[in-house]
Amino acid sequence: MSFLVTKRAIRPLADDKLSALVDNALLGAKRGAALTQRMLVFARRTELTKVPVDIPSLVHGMSEIFRRSIGLEIVLETRFPVGLPAVLTDPHQLETALLNLVVNARDAIEGGGTIVIGGRSGQPGGGNKQVHVYVTDSGAGMDNETLRRAGEPFFTTKGVGKGTGLGLSMVQGLAEQSGGKINIFSKIGQGTTVELVLPAAPEQETVPSEAVPKTFISTGDPMSILVVDDDMLVLMGTKAMLEDLGHTVVSANSGADALRILKERSDIDLLITDQAMPQMTGLALAHEAKALHPELPIVIATGYAELPGNGFPITRLAKPYLQEDLRAAIAEAKAQRGP
Repeated sequence: MSFLVTKRAIRPLADDKLSALVDNALLGAKRGAALTQRMLVFARRTELTKVPVDIPSLVHGMSEIFRRSIGLEIVLETRFPVGLPAVLTDPHQLETALLNLVVNARDAIEGGGTIVIGGRSGQPGGGNKQVHVYVTDSGAGMDNETLRRAGEPFFTTKGVGKGTGLGLSMVQGLAEQSGGKINIFSKIGQGTTVELVLPAAPEQETVPSEAVPKTFISTGDPMSILVVDDDMLVLMGTKAMLEDLGHTVVSANSGADALRILKERSDIDLLITDQAMPQMTGLALAHEAKALHPELPIVIATGYAELPGNGFPITRLAKPYLQEDLRAAIAEAKAQRGP
C-alpha cells in the first residue's frame, strides 16, 4: 500500500472542464485514502493519537454535521449526565465513528423517528473507570443473524453503492485500540443501540474542548533531501511537494540506489524513505545510511502504526500523506537531530 494525495503545482488550466476532471480525480483519491484508513483502523494497523476527549463538547461541536446528515424528519437528542468523565482516545477517529453510527441509525429509520446520542460512566468490578458512549435509533432493528454479523468487515444490509460495510468495523477497531470495546443491542421492531465502551482519561489531565487543527509548521532553511520509494508515482509526487517547499530533491527507487547516492554525496541533509520496498526495507536502509552518515535525520513513510525497534531516532510519516504532513515530519526529524 503506497499512495499519496497531492495537488502540487497543478498550474492554472485554461480549460475549465479539464480542471474539473482533475478536481474529481483528486476527490476520488482522497476517498480511497479515507477507505484505506478505515481498513487500517479495523486491522489495528493505524496509529491513534490518544488524548483526553470531552464527549459532550465533541458531540456539540458536531451538531451541524449530524443535522445535515440525518435530515429534517428525524429528531436528534443528546443525553449526557453532568460530570461525565473524559475518555482517552483519538478525537478525529471518534468523530468519524460517531458520524458513521448516526448515518447507520438514519438509514435504519423509515420516515420519521428519533436518534439519541448519549453517555454514562461505569466502573466494572472495581477496575478502572469507563465511559459508555451510545447511539440509539428507533428504527426497524436487526434479527439475530444480522446482529451476529454486524461487526464483520464489508458486511452491509444496504443496497449496492450505498455503503462499504466498514462503518461498524472501524468503530470496533477504534474501541479496541483505545482499550475498550463495542456492544450492540437490537431487536426487530425495537431499534438498535451501538455502545462504545472507552477508558476514562486520568482526572488530572487537561481535557481539550475541541480537536486541535493542524497548523503551519516551518521546515526552516531549504535542504538537500534524498527521497526513496519503489513506486514511481509516489516518488514523483513526494519530490514535487518537497520542491514546492523550497527543497532540493534527489530521488532513488530502491535502497541500493539510495546507498550509492549516499556514498557518492556528502551534501544530503535528510533521508525520506518508504518502508515496504523489495530487497531492502526502509529500516534496513536507515541502518546502512546511519553507518555512512551518523548525524543524518531519517523519515520512514509507512501505512503501519509501528516500526521494528532500532537504536536511533526515526521519524514516522503515516501513509497516505499530504504536503503539510511532509512539512511536519521534516520539522520533527530536524528537531531530533538537534541544532
